[in-house]
Amino acid sequence: MIFLVVIFKLHFYGVINLSINVKKSKLKKYPQKLLLLASLITFGIICPAKVISQPLSKAKINEVSLYSNKSFITKAVERTGAAVVTIDTQRYVKKRRFPKNSQLFLDPYFERFFGLDLPNDNRPRIEQNQGSGFIFADGLVMTNAHVVNGSDKVIVGLTNGKKLNAKLIGQDFFTDLAVLKIEGKGPWPKAKLGDSAKIKVGDWAIAVGNPFGLENTVTLGIISNLNRNVSQLGIYDKKLELIQTDAAINPGNSGGPLLNSFGEVIGINTLIRSGPGAGLSFAIPINKAKEIADQLIKNGKVIHPMIGISLIEESNFEKQDNVVKVRYIVPNSPAEKSGIKIDDILIKVGNKDIQTASDVIDQISKNGINKQVNILLKRRNKFIKLKVIPTDITNLQNN
Repeated sequence: MIFLVVIFKLHFYGVINLSINVKKSKLKKYPQKLLLLASLITFGIICPAKVISQPLSKAKINEVSLYSNKSFITKAVERTGAAVVTIDTQRYVKKRRFPKNSQLFLDPYFERFFGLDLPNDNRPRIEQNQGSGFIFADGLVMTNAHVVNGSDKVIVGLTNGKKLNAKLIGQDFFTDLAVLKIEGKGPWPKAKLGDSAKIKVGDWAIAVGNPFGLENTVTLGIISNLNRNVSQLGIYDKKLELIQTDAAINPGNSGGPLLNSFGEVIGINTLIRSGPGAGLSFAIPINKAKEIADQLIKNGKVIHPMIGISLIEESNFEKQDNVVKVRYIVPNSPAEKSGIKIDDILIKVGNKDIQTASDVIDQISKNGINKQVNILLKRRNKFIKLKVIPTDITNLQNN
């Protein structure tokens, strides 16, 4: 507006100056000049209108482009949305309330002959469930293990309406991850995987999935916490550190991607908190998911190095530091065999000074199985060095 007014005033002052010049000249003696002057005044009146109209038209164009701009949420979903799939599972259930060794009701004709029809609940049936996932490589889908666990048939639904059978490549219950292979020919839309190590608390979080079969449902929130241990949520049979977000993850969203503001996958939606404190959602960091997926593709299973201890963190407010204590020891585990005791404080594992329980888990995982790792611990003000050989977690369960 200031620019337009200035132009108008310049032309207005131009007309005044011309008027003054007219007064100073002898118009009667020079009729040609009078005619020229009139022409100039007319030109001065017309030209400003053209000059003024030009900026106004640009302003309208800018206004239209402003409203046509897409939000970062829209751009993020458009970048990855086509790779998000619906996963339908079917499981054949044969449930009978009679003893397995009973031969009386094995023959259905015998049952009908005597009018002994079984209740519907005890007849063979198909259980159907639904979840989400996303294509991350050629025909490969990443999802949660609990979405496909125990399924006899898996069907993957694409955003273009196609439904294709899928084969389970492998699943890992300890991290709740599974990889599927779509039976069909591509090309396939692929989600771009981000780096979960770069996310920070307060970053945008976009949860995408197909809750209740509603395709590409999007919810928005922020990253609320990083490295949330599942033991803090009362889950002790998993080996997970999760991303916490307030983006809503509804039933059926499990296995779908958690995106950053650029549309990159930073996590896999896996858990929701119900009841008191509801509204909390959790996702598996994509860096961990990639590591697990690679092992599932190569070996069909995942090795989890463990020494057989449960840990607890205690804060010392005076010294402003944390200590990591041994809370429980699995019988016949490498930890018990090496001499680790309950209430021992872990000072160093390998070359890493221990600040959190996550440090211990990371070092044991990096060390691998069947290879000893040095552990420095503190017991009643006395420092003790031990050597422990981690084993796979499945071996601990078999003890």
